[in-house]
Amino acid sequence: MKNNPRTLTAWTFYDWANSVHSLVIVSSIFPVYFSATALNSEGGPVINFLGLSIKNSVLFSYTISAAFLFTALLSPLCTAIADYSGKKKTFMKVFCYTGAISCSLLYFFTKETTTFAVICFWISLIGWSGSIVFYNSYLPDIATEDQYDRVSARGFSMGYLGSVLLMVVNLLVILKREWFGNISEAMASRIAFLTVGLWWVGFAQIPFSRLPDGTKKAAQSGNYLLNGFKELRHVWNDLQERPLAKRFLVSFFVYNMAVQTVMYVATIFGSDELRLPGQSLIITILLIQLVAIPGAYGFSRLSGIIGNTYALMTAVLIWIGICAAAYYVQTESQFFVLAGVVGLVMGGIQSLSRSTYSKLIPATTDTASYFSFYDVTEKTSIVLGTLVYGLIEQITGSMRNSILALLVLFVIGFVLLWRIPSQKVYHTHLETEEVL
Repeated sequence: MKNNPRTLTAWTFYDWANSVHSLVIVSSIFPVYFSATALNSEGGPVINFLGLSIKNSVLFSYTISAAFLFTALLSPLCTAIADYSGKKKTFMKVFCYTGAISCSLLYFFTKETTTFAVICFWISLIGWSGSIVFYNSYLPDIATEDQYDRVSARGFSMGYLGSVLLMVVNLLVILKREWFGNISEAMASRIAFLTVGLWWVGFAQIPFSRLPDGTKKAAQSGNYLLNGFKELRHVWNDLQERPLAKRFLVSFFVYNMAVQTVMYVATIFGSDELRLPGQSLIITILLIQLVAIPGAYGFSRLSGIIGNTYALMTAVLIWIGICAAAYYVQTESQFFVLAGVVGLVMGGIQSLSRSTYSKLIPATTDTASYFSFYDVTEKTSIVLGTLVYGLIEQITGSMRNSILALLVLFVIGFVLLWRIPSQKVYHTHLETEEVL
């Protein structure tokens, strides 16, 4: 039964459970600890990793890119097998537990175990991003189309709130170490990594206890792997017949390149370009997360008034303004104001992108396979977006020029969105209609 309140609430708790990885491990505490710990014997940033000499910051970036590329290659096949076998929740659990255990093992990250820690970080990213594919695919399974925007916004809001709560606890342990037996700052950071894994696994039990299992397909000849490829081909062929879904994925690919890049480099811009202190950057991260909550709900309400496409176009227009303002920002107060606006539209565009795609795919039991294409689009856009940003900075020597490139991506994404009709509900109007 769809729209069951307990099931919907349980689903949102996976956002609450896994978003701490994105905030604590990818964006805040772990990168700082990594930079201070992954050093050579002379204390320099160029280290040996699997026989290669590489700067620690470059290794960190490459690890994220490699994990997302690996997930982009793996998820289509895994989701197809999951849909065929009816084991969607099982796959979600495997990715979840793999990521959480790898994250918890970062507790053992010291200068002497850097290679081990990088591998654990890489696996944790695969577990995190892989589980989200299956999590997202549950939205059309548990809610009706008219509820997608609201439920998606609620999920993202739960993620922002949960990650901020654990982040505050971890910062308390790091900043007030005398309250916890005068432990070292390194130990306090490593405890934070352990708490992320435990939080992730612990709260994931709520959705795992309520979400339905997948529907197994009728028995076919061949093994799961072969039938998984057949399932993937079936979904791919169906998407070719759905112009709105194809157009959305293209536009999502372009504007998401810019969105995700801003989210990943915002603190680096504040640190390197504006020379802001670490405390200001932490405040920035928390501000973005908290403001994203009303942003997600606000854009959900806006889509109910003007339709999904126009709401997304409104968000993209605001992103264009953010990039234009960021090119000229000079002071800490200006940066804080800009970060607040980033948080507002970040929550809106993320939740609305997920719910819009849910509306454009057919009513089917193959939701995981359909969302694998959404996930591949998202992951490849992250890799290309950060690559473009870094390449332009390397060539021109300024992050501000890279921001102008992101502005261009948002403009292109805006134009591409224009090709999709703006509606609150799509299936009743456009399911069989070819849109030119």
